[in-house]
Amino acid sequence: MDSIKSRINAFHKLGEFLSQFSQEKIERKEHIEHNEFFFDGFKHQLKIAKENNSWFTKENLLFSIENWSKALISDNLTQWVNKENLGKNDSKLVAIIMAGNIPLVGFHDFLSVLISGHSVLVKQSSNDKHLLPFLAKYLEYVEPELKGKITFTEEKLTDFDAVIATGSNNTARYFEYYFKGKPSIIRKNRNSVAVLSGNESEKQMQNLSEDIFRYFGLGCRSVSKIFIPKNYNFDAFFNGMYQQHEIINNTKYANNYDYNKAVYLMSEFNILENGFLMVKEDKSYASPISSVFYEYYENTDDLKIKLWEDRDQIQCIVASDFIENEIAFGQTQHPKLYDYADGVNTLEFLSKI
Repeated sequence: MDSIKSRINAFHKLGEFLSQFSQEKIERKEHIEHNEFFFDGFKHQLKIAKENNSWFTKENLLFSIENWSKALISDNLTQWVNKENLGKNDSKLVAIIMAGNIPLVGFHDFLSVLISGHSVLVKQSSNDKHLLPFLAKYLEYVEPELKGKITFTEEKLTDFDAVIATGSNNTARYFEYYFKGKPSIIRKNRNSVAVLSGNESEKQMQNLSEDIFRYFGLGCRSVSKIFIPKNYNFDAFFNGMYQQHEIINNTKYANNYDYNKAVYLMSEFNILENGFLMVKEDKSYASPISSVFYEYYENTDDLKIKLWEDRDQIQCIVASDFIENEIAFGQTQHPKLYDYADGVNTLEFLSKI
C-alpha cells in the first residue's frame, strides 16, 4: 500500500461507517461511503451475532461498536502510529488467533497488523465470527489495496511469519510450544481489580458497577475482584451495584447466578448477595460469572507490592489516587488505542518482525 496515511484513512472511513450503530440508535447517515452495500448487511450481521451467542446482547454489541467508532478517528490513529517506527520493514503475514469472550475482542490486533503494513491471517473463535469478516469487506471497498491482505481461515495455520494468539492459560502452553519457532505474542488469562478505600462517592460506586457488569464480566478488563480495608462496610458497594439489577433478567446470566449460588451454599462458603451479585472472600482473581471476589488489605504499601508481584494475572487496576497507571471508576471498557492487552506493545512487536 502506498503509505500509512492511506491505511489510516481506510480505518477512519470504517469508523464513520460504524458511527451509524450506537446504543442510542441505529440510523443511516447520508455521507457514508458504500452504505448502499453495507448498512443493511451489517444490521443483519448484528442480528446473527446476537442469535449465535446469547452473551452478545444488542446493548453489548452496540457498546463495543460505538467504542470502536470513536477510536477510529484520523487524529487518534495518527497519534497512535506516530509513536512507533512503522513502514520500514517488508510486509509479513501475521496470524491472529482470536478469543471470543466479548464482541470484536480481536479487533485491536487486526487493526494493528494491517495499519503496520502487514497482511493478516485470522482464525476466529466460533463465539465471535460474524462481525469482523463483514467489516473486512468494507475495508477492502474503501481501500482496494487491502484486497489480498486479509484472509480468514478455519483450518490449521500454516506459512505465516509471526503470530498473535489469545487464549486460556492451558491453550497458551500449547501456543508457546506450537509457535516456538516464530515471533509471537501469546496472551493468557487476566482479570481486573478495583482497590477501594471505603471513601468512594456514590457515583464512583455506580461507575464501578459498569466495570463489573459490562459484557457480563466476561472481559479481561472486567473487574472480578475488589481489595477492601479491614471492617469495610459493603452497603455503599451494593448500593452502587443496584443500578445493574436488571441484568438478572438475562436468562443465561440468571442460570449462572443460580448455579454458582448453589455451589457456594453447598460448599458452606460465606457469601454476601443481593439477588443478582454474590461477593465472596477469596485469594483468586478470576471469579465466576455473577460473583466478585474480595480480599482485605491492612496497609496500602503491602497491597502495592502484592499487585506488582501478581502483575502477570492483572489487566487493569481501578482506583482513585492509589497507584501509577490506575484506571478511573467506570472506564475499564473504554481503552485507548495505546492501551495494549497484557501491557505488550503490539505495534512495536509488529515493527520488528
